[in-house]
Order: sequence, then C-alpha cells, then structure tokens
Amino acid sequence: MQEVTIAIQGMSCEACVKAVTNTLLVVEGVEAVDVRLKDNEATVKYDENTATIEALKAAIEEAGYDVG
Repeated sequence: MQEVTIAIQGMSCEACVKAVTNTLLVVEGVEAVDVRLKDNEATVKYDENTATIEALKAAIEEAGYDVG
C-alpha cells in the first residue's frame, strides 16, 4: 500500500471536498482518501499494483480541479 499527497487547486467548499473524495474512491485500487479544503490537498492510500499517481491526478482533473 502506498500513500501520496496531491495538491489540488480550485476547491472552494465542502461540496468540492466531497466531489474530489468520491471521484478518487472510484479509482480502482484506492483504499482511503482524506481531502482537506484548508490545505488544498488530498492524501490517498492506494495499491500501487492497481492504481498509479497519474490515474489519481487524471481523476481529479476530470472532476474539474487542477493538480499541482
């Protein structure tokens, strides 16, 4: 199990947090997600054999937010 923290730009409310959380949870291999609005980041625990950091970032971008 790997853990990564990804900076997210564009979140402005708890609905954004929920949207990012739900988006990441449907990525195959994701075990746990902790999205923090005040820090503008998400910490994701995932199975490195199933999910990749690129897939996690792509999911966030597809939800309408920027990573960086």
